[in-house]
Amino acid sequence: MKQIVYWNGDYVEKDAVILSPDDRGFLFGDGVYEVVRAYSGRYFRRDDHLKRMVAGLEALEIAGPALHDIIEVSESLLERNGQQDADAIIYWQVTRGAAPRTHWFPDPPVPASVYAVTSPFSPKADPTVGISVITTPDVRWARCDIKTVNLLPNCLANQRARGLGAKEAIFVRDGIALEGTATSFFGVFGGKVVTAPKSNYILPSITRQRVIDLARRHEIPLEERPIPFHDLDGADELFLAGTTMEVMPIVRVDGATVGSGSVGPITQRLQRLFGQETSRRD
Repeated sequence: MKQIVYWNGDYVEKDAVILSPDDRGFLFGDGVYEVVRAYSGRYFRRDDHLKRMVAGLEALEIAGPALHDIIEVSESLLERNGQQDADAIIYWQVTRGAAPRTHWFPDPPVPASVYAVTSPFSPKADPTVGISVITTPDVRWARCDIKTVNLLPNCLANQRARGLGAKEAIFVRDGIALEGTATSFFGVFGGKVVTAPKSNYILPSITRQRVIDLARRHEIPLEERPIPFHDLDGADELFLAGTTMEVMPIVRVDGATVGSGSVGPITQRLQRLFGQETSRRD
């Protein structure tokens, strides 16, 4: 079965997509993207994800598709690819479009380049065992709150982690552990869940916010505050949260064992609560 994608207003086979070499996403990384999970055809927090993408487009002053059109296309792609009842990923990317290469925006504006694709999803790690991570200096720009396609620092950090036998890298800026290359970062200290507060240095992750909401609803102590790098070796538990990781325990950091070296009780509880959330349709 040929994979069908959405490209600038049309549904076409993926191999038929032709990208202009003048596209500003290709030349400058001038665009945003979004990733949404579907569980057995049921979206998880779809509207929250897509609203974040629309907010990113507004921040970059890109005139992209309307939210209701994005939702309609997402539904259609799952059906066209036979994934309406499957575990899948819906990927969206919108760039400023194709125009002669200048550091200023095209004047007059050109149509945005709009791409969407769905793919089958299967977990990349076992959440009952946990993963190893490394820490790395945060060399990204200062607008990490916008989900842009400028991901080279993330790719380099993640590749370094893979080269060292780890699954993820945690960015550290000014002595503070912030987030992973594609995940949010949490610690458990003295029975309290801790995660960095929202700022321009972290992505306003939909999964992060869901974990925070679940903790507060179920009276799990939680605090949004900076996590100093030097406190990591004293953590009872550490875990990641993200669209593809869900709630993923960390059992080793930079080669050192976290807590008991196994999945901790608070992480396990949040995993169970999060699993219940994914069965909802929204």
